[in-house]
Amino acid sequence: MLRRNEFKAALGAAERPLVGLINSVPAPLLVEMLGYAGYDFVVIDQEHAAPNPETLENLIRAAECSGVTPLVRMPGAASDAILHALDAGAQGVVIPHVRNADEARAAVRASRYHPLGERGISGGRTTGFGSLTLPDYFSLANAEILVAVMIEDREGVEAIDEIVAVPGVDLVIEGAIDLSQSYGAPAQAQHPDVLTAVAHVAACCRAAGVAFCAVPRVDGQLDAWLERGVHTFLIGDDRGVAFGALKAHAAGLRQRAGRRRA
Repeated sequence: MLRRNEFKAALGAAERPLVGLINSVPAPLLVEMLGYAGYDFVVIDQEHAAPNPETLENLIRAAECSGVTPLVRMPGAASDAILHALDAGAQGVVIPHVRNADEARAAVRASRYHPLGERGISGGRTTGFGSLTLPDYFSLANAEILVAVMIEDREGVEAIDEIVAVPGVDLVIEGAIDLSQSYGAPAQAQHPDVLTAVAHVAACCRAAGVAFCAVPRVDGQLDAWLERGVHTFLIGDDRGVAFGALKAHAAGLRQRAGRRRA
């Protein structure tokens, strides 16, 4: 059953840094670990990964049981895909490659019920199989479902003022890697033009009172964002974190074994 969105509530409080991770490995056990490890939100990836409907529900259940807010990054802005993710129990959707205000408005409409949108009506696990009446669920969903848009294209940067003015956009996430292609510097997230674009997006969000999520990629970037008043961070994905930890673990074992032989 849909519950209070603790991550969405914390976005407005700005009392502490909020950290999330992209879930690219569709294993409920891993999502459960993220919750117990202390992450505030997890972005279950349906853009570059493809969990089937049953697996998606189980990933969301794992997040619910371990206290981490489950968001789903959609493969696009199609209303039917958004509907399926929310009916599975996601507490928010992340829409990639939002380029203009019309696309942002469409995402909001697909995510909210009347009078804020036109999401299709269903019951199921989101209402506790009828434990909540539909009118009560509509009110709760409109208050608690989070809509995040990703700015990953030059067009989105240029239209950011209009995008953040769309009622119902709760969070903007920067996508510097994809942005780099728009600025003619593929995979160069630290290119000056890309950094300028991301800084512009952050400034417009701040001016509009819309939360901004940064993606620190190099040493010192997180501290720099904190100094600028940003407190929400997406810290890579579970594949990268797991691979880095496993690689360091194996290397450490080899080093200790080498010292013993010496």
